[in-house]
Amino acid sequence: MPHASLRLYVDALFTSPYAMSVFVTLREKGLDFELLTLDLDAAQHHTPDFAQLSLTQRVPTLVDGDFALSESSAITEYLEQAYPATPVYPAGLEPRARARQVQAWLRSDLLPIREERSTQVVFYAKHMPPLSPAGQAAAARLIGAAQALLTDNGPNLFGEWSIADLDLAVMLNRLILNGDEVPARLVAYAQHQWQRPSVQEWVNLQRPAL
Repeated sequence: MPHASLRLYVDALFTSPYAMSVFVTLREKGLDFELLTLDLDAAQHHTPDFAQLSLTQRVPTLVDGDFALSESSAITEYLEQAYPATPVYPAGLEPRARARQVQAWLRSDLLPIREERSTQVVFYAKHMPPLSPAGQAAAARLIGAAQALLTDNGPNLFGEWSIADLDLAVMLNRLILNGDEVPARLVAYAQHQWQRPSVQEWVNLQRPAL
């Protein structure tokens, strides 16, 4: 059932992959929510009002009634338990653990990719210079892990689609959409994920000029 009290705070440029992950989760679950933006360049996420709301003063932050939560994977796991009718995580214990591993890894590692291939590449078609040696090494690790996860050549990581598929596709698209060399199998996987209606809704949001 849609929940009228849900509010989601995201960045005003709509370039945060983490805000996107929560947005897509809410859409996949069919939940009504209010989308609110903060100008991070103007430090709106550090205002006293938002600091009272968000413990970490970061986006995304989800407000569900009187409860506010930040950090995207914490939010998606909360939504999975609070609104379980339409799951966004695999059902089995081990696949669900693996999905969470993928999410945690993409958020905590591969820093050279995140630094050298900002999501402005993905959402603003910005072109970045060639990867540094550190960036190339991170890209090789990303590609190797993605290939190991997609051994059965299915369209998704764990049979049925999960939110980890979106998170992996975003990271791959940082490379793909910049023209970096990525195996055709992974390009096809990322393109498949990008066509999901909930994903396209975020991709097609009206963004301000940089």
